Amino acid sequence: MKTMEEIVNYCKENGFLFPGSQIYGGLANAWDYGPLGIELKKNIQEAWWKKFVQEHEENYGLDAAILMNPNVWVASGHVGGFSDPLMDCKDCKTRHRADHLIEEQAKVNPAGWSFEKMEKFIKDNGIKCPNCGSTNFSEIKEFQLMFKTQQGVVSGEGSEIYLRPETAQGIFVNFKNVVRSMRAKLPMGIAQVGKAFRNEITPGNFIFRTREFEQMELEFFCNPCEANKWYEYWKETCMNWLLFYGINKDYVVFRDHEPTELSHYSSGTADIEFKFPFGQSELWGIANRTDYDLNAHMKVSKEDLTYHDPITNEKYVPYVIEPSLGLNRMLLAFICNALVNIEDRGDVLMIHPDLAPIKICILPLQKQQIDFAHDVYKKIANKFVCSFETSGNIGKRYKRQDLIGTPYCVTIDFDSLEDNMVTIRDRNTTEQIRISIDELENYFEDKFNF
Repeated sequence: MKTMEEIVNYCKENGFLFPGSQIYGGLANAWDYGPLGIELKKNIQEAWWKKFVQEHEENYGLDAAILMNPNVWVASGHVGGFSDPLMDCKDCKTRHRADHLIEEQAKVNPAGWSFEKMEKFIKDNGIKCPNCGSTNFSEIKEFQLMFKTQQGVVSGEGSEIYLRPETAQGIFVNFKNVVRSMRAKLPMGIAQVGKAFRNEITPGNFIFRTREFEQMELEFFCNPCEANKWYEYWKETCMNWLLFYGINKDYVVFRDHEPTELSHYSSGTADIEFKFPFGQSELWGIANRTDYDLNAHMKVSKEDLTYHDPITNEKYVPYVIEPSLGLNRMLLAFICNALVNIEDRGDVLMIHPDLAPIKICILPLQKQQIDFAHDVYKKIANKFVCSFETSGNIGKRYKRQDLIGTPYCVTIDFDSLEDNMVTIRDRNTTEQIRISIDELENYFEDKFNF
């Protein structure tokens, strides 16, 4: 696998990602998705949606608002408990999360500890600043992770609201609406893709952890007695999705959360962790959230969110199984997984054809073939994302398309104008075949799943 520095340079140089606000000196940990990055991100999202919504008749989609009533975050526990224990090194002035220092240096999980207990442990066990080695820390302070803003037209006179830190709560508050409007029966899932915002203390590792990110979440509502069955089902489904789209099985592993590190709402959580260049870390979380969320919203909103089973006549508050992942870090994982160096070819992005930013590149060999090549482009571009390249010799053009992961190149060769046939080159095998232009559309429809 490439180093993190190589991955970052690759993405910047090849149109996947650019530093945000770059002409103004940038903004720390902000990234803009370039022409190839936005296509790759869209393809990952569509592949996820196809598997988790389109192919499941019991699942539905949703797009809830980013700005929500502040009481949503009171009910969810974010207002009272969504914060980090922050401390400063007095010598080098760097800022750190106290719980992370304890976990990294003492191999102890401080989940649920008070600030006082963390401070005493850090002092008694010689926890050091990872930047300068000092043990001279400030007191721990609470760091609120939600971004606040004002709703209102006059500065200082509006009500305080938040940018959502997750998409899940928009699903929970719409549970009753979806059941009613879709005449849905449990088990039932509600899926959403959308922006979330967290005022992270230490964002980093490129796009792995950013303050603005996109989530792909499914909240699957079921009878409490079936929760364990569905928990295992979604764990298996998530892993199989990754393997189907080419993630190396040696790069991913399940890690079950210990009881001491479980979130307050969870009776069981398993992370699919990916072996990134900077280390193994969470890629996809699957949690049994029990009935915590719906009960919490019922308590604050006073709305009845119980489910009445029309077949058994049973009434209950559903349990929720949540497979949740960050779209941004999934994109990073796919690039880390697929970018390989092949002897005599250089770097090649061996990404699954369905996810490739550009599906087909049209390459005319001679200038007098350009008009003909444009006609070929128009013939297939209405169904497939295509590019058109004329600069450099054919070998260099193939290498460029290999580098950005294009699965197929269509070359307008020396005989194309006479026999109406073109040469197709396969990225994975480099094998070439000649087929009629009239057969192109059918040929490529067999190569892609959507």
